Amino acid sequence: MIRIAKRMDNIPPYIFAAVSKKIAVKRAEGMDVINLGIGSPDLTPPQFIVDALKGAADEAISHRYPSYFGLPELRQAVADWYAGRFDVTLDPAREVLPLIGSKEGIAHMAQVLIDPGDVALVPDPGYPTYSKGTLLANGEVYYMPLQKENGFMPDLDAIPEDVRRRARCIWVNYPNNPTGAIAPLSFFEELIVFAQENDIAVMADNPYSDVTYDGYVAPSFLQVEGAREVGVEFHSLSKTYNMAGWRVGMVVGNETIIEALTRVKSNVDTGIFRPVQIGAIAALTGDQSWLVERNATYQERRDVVMAGLEAAGISATSPKATLYVWPETPAGYTSEEFSMKVLNEAGVWITPGNAFGPSGEGFLRISLCTTADRLREAMERINNLDWK
Repeated sequence: MIRIAKRMDNIPPYIFAAVSKKIAVKRAEGMDVINLGIGSPDLTPPQFIVDALKGAADEAISHRYPSYFGLPELRQAVADWYAGRFDVTLDPAREVLPLIGSKEGIAHMAQVLIDPGDVALVPDPGYPTYSKGTLLANGEVYYMPLQKENGFMPDLDAIPEDVRRRARCIWVNYPNNPTGAIAPLSFFEELIVFAQENDIAVMADNPYSDVTYDGYVAPSFLQVEGAREVGVEFHSLSKTYNMAGWRVGMVVGNETIIEALTRVKSNVDTGIFRPVQIGAIAALTGDQSWLVERNATYQERRDVVMAGLEAAGISATSPKATLYVWPETPAGYTSEEFSMKVLNEAGVWITPGNAFGPSGEGFLRISLCTTADRLREAMERINNLDWK
């Protein structure tokens, strides 16, 4: 009989993979389902980025194994983008590592930092890969509750001393998925002191830095003095450049951590398809002005959702960044009960907050990755339900 490793007992199916099956069943039954679940941009990259990929695909060299370390030109483009966007200077040879999407780097990072019995400090609610990567490394997860009354920021002082002693890393993500919360530089300053005092590596995840509204400009963790001595920052072209399917991202910062992650990756994968890297270079170094109109599109969608929630009597704070709105679950329902009611009776899927951790209970996540018209229709369907 085939025996599956015990670590897999702690790894349920990825929430969005499981949900896609439910939606497929509803659609097969003839229901017009509006999927407001996963944050996969429906908008496309500008043509100049696509053309760069197409041109590189015609070059014979593109079909060989790519470098484990990414093209030197891509690492330089990442460094230049960080210098221009955040005024952060990076050594492209030692402080930049391209990733096959930031998700794989996040998952692999536990292999770098976590031994059996070590602890990762993980935001709750938070991106599931932070915890699942830790569990796959036979580590332990300590969930840091993100509470509405605290602006969805972790209370570092509340982490028990015995947990701090065993902790090897802390994950933070601002602008935040799923709550849409933002963090000031003062929080990162506090975080760096915490990391220094407890010998903990900071893992800052920043894929939504350039999906922002109302004039908000998101910072980088690495802008704060001392940041690269204690940690790294993950970033992705998925959200910034509408390139989710391309699978290209990067991790930057502490060279010791990056060198160790490079060793892990070189043993378990190869590099990024060269034409994708060429497209990424075009994205990072090309005209950035189109992002203003793109963000205006998302802001319009956000406003449609906020108006619909207000009309339905559902409480939510308008986010200044990310692709999500994080409303409270109506009274009398758990998050999952309400999500399933909306799916079954209105043909709209919204993610229950507890999919992102126990403290997500009482909330819902609505993705803005569909047209304003369909969002408006989804809000109307929800408002017409008999649930009040």
